[in-house]
Amino acid sequence: MDTRGARIWADMTTKAAQDNNREIAILLDDEVVSAPSVRQPITGGDSQISGDFTMSEATDLANILQVGKLPARTQIIQESLVGPSLGQDNINRSLTSVGLAFALLLIFMVLYYMGGGVVSIIALLANLFFVIGALASYGTVLTLPGIAGIVLTLGMAVDANVIIYERIREELRLGKTLTMSVKDGFQQSYSAIIDANVTTILTALVLSYFGLGPIKGFAVVLIIGILFTLFTAVLLSRLIVEYWLSKDRGMSFASSWSQNLMTNVNIDWISLRKYGYMISGALILAGTISFFTRGFELGVDLKGGYSYNIQFAEGSNISSDMLRKELGEQFGGSPVVKAVDTKNTFNITTSYLVDDAGEDAPSRVMDKLYDGVNAISGGNIDKEAFQSTYGDGTHITSSSKVGPTIAEDIKDSSLYSAIFALLLIFLYLFIRFNKWQFSLGAVIALLHDVLATLSVFTLLHGILPFSMEVDQAFVAAILTVIGYSVNDTVIVFDRIREFLGTYTGKSKEEVFNLAINNTLSRTVITSGTTLLVVMALFLFGGASIKGFAFALIFGIFFGTYSSVFIASALVVDLTKDREFKGKETKKKKGFSRPASATK
Repeated sequence: MDTRGARIWADMTTKAAQDNNREIAILLDDEVVSAPSVRQPITGGDSQISGDFTMSEATDLANILQVGKLPARTQIIQESLVGPSLGQDNINRSLTSVGLAFALLLIFMVLYYMGGGVVSIIALLANLFFVIGALASYGTVLTLPGIAGIVLTLGMAVDANVIIYERIREELRLGKTLTMSVKDGFQQSYSAIIDANVTTILTALVLSYFGLGPIKGFAVVLIIGILFTLFTAVLLSRLIVEYWLSKDRGMSFASSWSQNLMTNVNIDWISLRKYGYMISGALILAGTISFFTRGFELGVDLKGGYSYNIQFAEGSNISSDMLRKELGEQFGGSPVVKAVDTKNTFNITTSYLVDDAGEDAPSRVMDKLYDGVNAISGGNIDKEAFQSTYGDGTHITSSSKVGPTIAEDIKDSSLYSAIFALLLIFLYLFIRFNKWQFSLGAVIALLHDVLATLSVFTLLHGILPFSMEVDQAFVAAILTVIGYSVNDTVIVFDRIREFLGTYTGKSKEEVFNLAINNTLSRTVITSGTTLLVVMALFLFGGASIKGFAFALIFGIFFGTYSSVFIASALVVDLTKDREFKGKETKKKKGFSRPASATK
């Protein structure tokens, strides 16, 4: 609407207004999107369309007017189709894993913590109720990674209760009354709980910002779960315990066999750090060599291509090698063929025609797939039934297409997620502990956990009988491992910080060993309960989520291991005794020592 455009528009609207308020059609790619009547000439270049619009319709029309004629046609760059039978099977398996995980947690917590365990189960039920209610209100689409987020939330929700109960038991062993032990146990636990959960939320926030598709849903579920975990474990549990005690009733926080379990541990962990360095170095070196020689089993969402799950009819005697050979001739290159744990089902991934932008490219790929499967099955498969997502005969149960552009976007977002998560964690720990050694030790330990998990995947893919693809779900698992690992590390660091102000006469190695031994029961219990949950997910969660759960299993193991042998060990190696002892002694005694005395 420059001067010339406004003049042309004035002539057009003048004629239209004179011709019985004739309509003027607004087109986008030769399709009429609106046809308003002209009530009066528009001579100033500014136009207004009025009518019975909803806000959504008005916004859409405004966007169309701003876009103008598009120079390119619409092209599908990512598409996914899941048949109803496969979807229902995944739902059933996921619900089974949730139920089993909850049952295992319930049994363990009650047997280990007795009355306190019952309170934690009530808090866990409330947490699950709040999470599902929030997701329903928020309108979140619950995908498989989302369900995995709920299962993982159950495992991590126990962590806060374990921290509190272990602290209460410590206070009881010091000879305090039950009421005072409960009060001090909750208060002394807040710092560790907040630090641990904030670092996990930071990771989930990064994942929700950079993640795409179902991974964003996983992050949203995890964030909501952590927030309600803080509410139920810290507030709800305390209200229940204090209400019960106010009625002059007793409550036990340990059974007879767990009363003094892991209370007198005296292991010199720090002296073993050189062995930890050697083991970790050897694993990562082996993974690096394997990466350059074998590479990773990249999922279709990271490399682009077409992926199909094909279920063969009952009685079919089909093998992966047979499919790989026949389809290799059809596609002009060997596709990736893997058996799925669903009966008679195989996953086939190919990059055939992935760069072809033609509208008929997907149908041409489908034709080649049908020809290959039909040939290997004896030539009696109906093509229409084959392409259907349900039925009893040989048919496709799910399919997906990811273009090379979106695959690159997913790679970039995954890399940015990891970098920003590590950066935020470094800054947060630096602020909380006021020493760069703690931040650097934690971040190097997290990097170790990522590299160690990646090493396992490059070393074992193709050997184990399930898919070990590096895909979006794997990225979510890695970032979850980062959040879990820093959670465990922060608990140890928090106790180290507390002991540095208490045991000022001990060396740094003695203080670190004391803190690690003191938090050992919490570490073992939390890692054990979370592993129980993830194992349930791995065993019963379905083929599409086995790789995700497997990554979590190793990630949790490495995260627990690195908290002692990498993070704490590095802090010891990066600092000198006087950097801790001098500062803490000065704070404790209230005067500044001269430099020579500090030395």
